[in-house]
Amino acid sequence: MLNLISLIIGAIAAMFAIFAFIPFLGWANWLILPFAIVGLIIGLISRSKEGQTLNLVVIGVGCLRLFLGGGII
Repeated sequence: MLNLISLIIGAIAAMFAIFAFIPFLGWANWLILPFAIVGLIIGLISRSKEGQTLNLVVIGVGCLRLFLGGGII
């Protein structure tokens, strides 16, 4: 059950992360990262690793996008 919740949170965060790739919307990653971190914590509690992996990918993509955009753009 916790893995399903983690997957849902990760999927929502991934959809918003795709939205944040539009130029000048990179600031949205600051809102996406805490959401994905909560999903990662829930995924760590569960037995399966799918939700954990999805949230780690979303966190990695969000951090990379913030790094490339200088943290704001």
